Amino acid sequence: MAKRDYYDVLGVNKNASPDELKSAYRKLAVKYHPDKNPGDKVAEDKFKEASEAYGILSDKSKKENYDNFGHAAFENGGGGKGGFGGFGGFSGADFSDIFEDFFGDFGGSGNRSSRRNENNRGSDLRYDITITLEEAYLGKKQNIQFSTSERCNTCKGNGSRPGSSPDRCSYCGGNGRVRSNQGFFTVQQTCPQCAGSGEEINDPCSDCKGKGNRQASKKVSVSIPKGVDDGTRIRLAGKGEAGTRGGATGDLYLFVNVKSHDLFKRSDVNLFFEFPISIADAALGTTIEIPTIDGKKAKIKIPEGTQDGKQFRLKGKGMPFMRKGDFGDLYIQVKTEVPVSLNKEQKSLLEKFREIENEKSNPSIRKFFQKAKSFWNN
Repeated sequence: MAKRDYYDVLGVNKNASPDELKSAYRKLAVKYHPDKNPGDKVAEDKFKEASEAYGILSDKSKKENYDNFGHAAFENGGGGKGGFGGFGGFSGADFSDIFEDFFGDFGGSGNRSSRRNENNRGSDLRYDITITLEEAYLGKKQNIQFSTSERCNTCKGNGSRPGSSPDRCSYCGGNGRVRSNQGFFTVQQTCPQCAGSGEEINDPCSDCKGKGNRQASKKVSVSIPKGVDDGTRIRLAGKGEAGTRGGATGDLYLFVNVKSHDLFKRSDVNLFFEFPISIADAALGTTIEIPTIDGKKAKIKIPEGTQDGKQFRLKGKGMPFMRKGDFGDLYIQVKTEVPVSLNKEQKSLLEKFREIENEKSNPSIRKFFQKAKSFWNN
């Protein structure tokens, strides 16, 4: 199948300027790039065709040959083969410029200063803090202290002796990245010599030895919000390690550990605990006074005939929702305790009670033996 005219491929005329050629190719590259059209063979072919056309027409000598002899100028070794071979005259700088402007994440570039700032960003730090359930209920402010890297005050973080300044990196020319050709693509990587800063320190600061940072003990006031749960992570922006050579400061991540409580068990914003009562109180009914997480007390009426495991709910007496005004609930589960170590009088009373018991007093027992009797009869 005959090749299409390169000018038709790009949609320009023969008098198109270099900027017009580049603009036309950019539009096609954006539209048909394989990363934007995964698995689309038609788009892939169009991308290759446009790349080949631009690879020829963007090169002055090859464009001249093409204008004079057409595709025949590149047949039989006359300056490049078809397909991706058309990139023979497509310089790495041109290719990178196009993808910097239009793809960003495809080309891996972007603004140089922002790249350097990212490369030189300080590390994030982790700090584990342990609090009680009561503190999680009320919220807490606390000062923490840790060792970290802070910007050197002598050189203001640039690493050079006061009165001097860093030089441009001789390896990457101050770009912070170096390019290498790998087949069809031009790959950009962080400069191994300057670590992406684009600068070299030839007259280092005597205090930080050219690093721009120094180890120091740092104090930070942190606020633990009400309702925080075990395992919650709190981000404190800009409280981590200082960046190097003007890079941004990292973040501090506070990991909260909430101690288990002797009385309350927590599930999300709800609290639970068991309250033991005697058989007499369960049978006759009573009023009990129970503790709440806010340090106060609440009264609950236990009706007569309350069975073991019965649960009562106190609305709004649980944990607060984080950054909200609502509260969870408190659930109290009754645990009926059978008395032990009875004295003679207690035993005598229970024996008398057992003698006068009737089936109506124990409906669950009556139902069980009715089922058992039916089972035996069958």
